[in-house]
Amino acid sequence: MIDEKVVLTSNIAEYPLMVQGKVRDVYDLGDQLLFVTSDRISAFDVVLPNGIPGKGKVLTAMSLFWFELLADTVENHLITADVDQYPEPLQKYRDILEGRSMIVTKADRIDCECIVRGYISGSMWKELLEARSGGLHEVHGFEFPPTLQESEKLPETIFTPSTKNDTGHDENISYAQLVSTIGDEQATMCRDASIAIYTKAAEYALARGIIIADTKFEFGFKNGRFILIDEVLSPDSSRFWPVDLYEVGKSQPSFDKQPIRDYLAGLAWDRKPPGPTLPDEVVDASAQRYREAQRLITGS
Repeated sequence: MIDEKVVLTSNIAEYPLMVQGKVRDVYDLGDQLLFVTSDRISAFDVVLPNGIPGKGKVLTAMSLFWFELLADTVENHLITADVDQYPEPLQKYRDILEGRSMIVTKADRIDCECIVRGYISGSMWKELLEARSGGLHEVHGFEFPPTLQESEKLPETIFTPSTKNDTGHDENISYAQLVSTIGDEQATMCRDASIAIYTKAAEYALARGIIIADTKFEFGFKNGRFILIDEVLSPDSSRFWPVDLYEVGKSQPSFDKQPIRDYLAGLAWDRKPPGPTLPDEVVDASAQRYREAQRLITGS
């Protein structure tokens, strides 16, 4: 069992809590934001009672790594992750903030999820199967080969945006729908930046034993500058598959909370709150997968 304190909430009293998401607490520092990535884990949109020890630190470390590696591809919102440079009122929370937080600039968020897919999986695969049942091979404006199998590499990387819903599920939309929502100029910027980031990251990861099947990005504007925001290329925002176990035609093992999904699939749970408490061995198995992804990608 991994011996590390689980942080489920940050409880910082000195600044307003803007958002408490499934994993991240976001505090308003004025013209900046404090991101605190907890160890909370969710499944089927329900936050479970257990946390995954060290998960927040893994996600933060990976985002910081990618922000640095991709800085020459697109500017990002990171200011600092060095707690020594944080405002004085935050210093007393050092034991919580160290390794799982960052201060970022506020940006005007573009309201869409920028999803890039190099492989067919997840919701896009389900939509393709539904289209095929009606004799079609097109989904959201993309024509797929009739022989394409689950988890297979796509002939070319595709940009498949979705709506950005703060509550409820995001919905896949076509590029044309995105243009009608945010305009041609912003849609083009989102698409081109997303594909450029994914291409560079996927090549890097593949050389280190990980297939990035798909991922999602968020962008915004700061003083007229187009920047990458939120987290980036973590096991929570991406499908990371081990190269040595990859096999076309089926669902793939992944570096994330798959042990939790597998465990929950065997329960008679209605997928409504409250979620079931996870056994220690299931929590530990998922924690090990997150850490292995970090080790392979970052080398630490």
